[in-house]
Amino acid sequence: MIFDRLSNSSHYLSVAPLIRQGFEWLQQAELASLEDGVHEIQGRDVYAIVARGEGVGQERAMLEAHRKYLDIQYVIEGTDVIGWLERDFVERVKDPYDSEKDLEFFYDRPESWIHVPAGSFAVFMPQDIHAPLATTGYAHKAVVKVKLS
Repeated sequence: MIFDRLSNSSHYLSVAPLIRQGFEWLQQAELASLEDGVHEIQGRDVYAIVARGEGVGQERAMLEAHRKYLDIQYVIEGTDVIGWLERDFVERVKDPYDSEKDLEFFYDRPESWIHVPAGSFAVFMPQDIHAPLATTGYAHKAVVKVKLS
């Protein structure tokens, strides 16, 4: 997992071949005014999901993981709380891996929680099991999905 401010994103361009496109898209001036929904950046190789709303709280936040994509979870407004657990410590699968959705869920609980304020991002690789939207407040987010080779 990587946690930093968007202004420092250039330090992480070597993480994945296509991550630059995701970070550049997040730096657009009109990001906050984009409609909720899916936004293609580079076809299905790099795309974003923009959403606004109230979080579900730490008790209800579910751990999830991906295998084909990394997530850049960027907070546009508000603060999100995201749980984290290393894949090696997962013991209880809730929903097995769905290759079409590149998604699986777990009953396990996060080992740690990070507060991601506006202007900050967290990158989650396949080994990073994460529980987004664990805030109890409002969060306006863009989650950029970057396909891994």
